Amino acid sequence: MERMVKGGKKIILTQGDITELSTDAIVNAANEDLILGSGVAGAIRKKGGPSIQEECNRIGRINVGEAVVTGAGNLKAKYVIHAVGPRYGEGNEDEKLRNATWNSLLRAGEKGCLSITFPAISTGVFGFPKDRCASIMLKTVLEFLETQETTVKEVVFCLYSQEDLEIFKKALEVII
Repeated sequence: MERMVKGGKKIILTQGDITELSTDAIVNAANEDLILGSGVAGAIRKKGGPSIQEECNRIGRINVGEAVVTGAGNLKAKYVIHAVGPRYGEGNEDEKLRNATWNSLLRAGEKGCLSITFPAISTGVFGFPKDRCASIMLKTVLEFLETQETTVKEVVFCLYSQEDLEIFKKALEVII
């Protein structure tokens, strides 16, 4: 599913493996310690090789809502943007997820990226409700693309399951 937004920019929804995409940057749903453990981070570590974790180790700890950039090792993307989303129930989760999304887009623009791919941040082990995640992330991306001067022209959401893809499709239909 693809939607055009202001200025010829695009939001694309797809199902698949984020580590197989060749957008300029892919987003890792990171933890504060930037340890590439399981889920999206584990897949990035496995396919991208040790250099990504080594760069994360040099960066160290970051706060919820922040995002940092590393190289992408053996992945097709040029960069991995590590965004720390909230754990469900920790408080102020909507704003923290919005910040993680916005800051990822800022980092992509700073690197001159034309395209970026997001997973459904915080919906795995962090337990964030998928429908709420979809609404917050899509609204944030739309606002960013419509209000910011950026090199980013294409934002892809790569969802792991067909169910997740359907949730994001419904949210996008409401927003645009």
